[in-house]
Amino acid sequence: LFSDIGKSQRMKWSPKDGLSVYASNTNSANGLTRDLQGRLIACEHATQRVVRIGKDGKTEIVADRYQGKHFNRPNDVVVKSDDSIWFTDMIAGIAGNWNGEVGEQELPQRVYRIDGKTGKATIATEGLVERPNGLAFSPDEKLLYVIESEPSKRAIYAFDVNGDKISNGRILIKCSKDETPDGFRVDVDGNLWCGWGMGSAELDGVRIFNPKGEPIGHIGLPE
Repeated sequence: LFSDIGKSQRMKWSPKDGLSVYASNTNSANGLTRDLQGRLIACEHATQRVVRIGKDGKTEIVADRYQGKHFNRPNDVVVKSDDSIWFTDMIAGIAGNWNGEVGEQELPQRVYRIDGKTGKATIATEGLVERPNGLAFSPDEKLLYVIESEPSKRAIYAFDVNGDKISNGRILIKCSKDETPDGFRVDVDGNLWCGWGMGSAELDGVRIFNPKGEPIGHIGLPE
């Protein structure tokens, strides 16, 4: 499954059946993941919330505000083995009409953690990564990777994970002015598979890095 934010659709691809529309009117959902029970977790731009979609198709709100203020545009999301939900909240989709509608920013751009038992949202990180985008855990969950997508500071950060806290944020991969990382996942060997590009044809595609942050491969794509 993947999101077509502009069309507010959730698309499905399978080797057998190819591409099809899985769901429509998704509230311009962006990042998607599964929780430990196999339910779909989605970041919705239009509603400024994170939702959980059960196997029966029913949608419930996981979080839509922090201390009474609405999130900006929840962007990407990942679930940890303790059932906690971690997501990035940034202004893409609120600062312009691409990926959403212009709106008022009520909160700083941050990474949040939602407790798997209580459902309480807390701030995971603020300030160091100015415009957090994609995020993912290492296979052993000792590291949390977060994309910095502020145009002049694009990079991939690594944080040490200590239970429900993260610390020691540092740049693992520094990007040139023409390189733009976005969503990504980590494979079982700890390699990072990152959406890449927005600069030139030779950059567009998926860039693969080993756990040390060294580039080990690239899948070229049209844009």
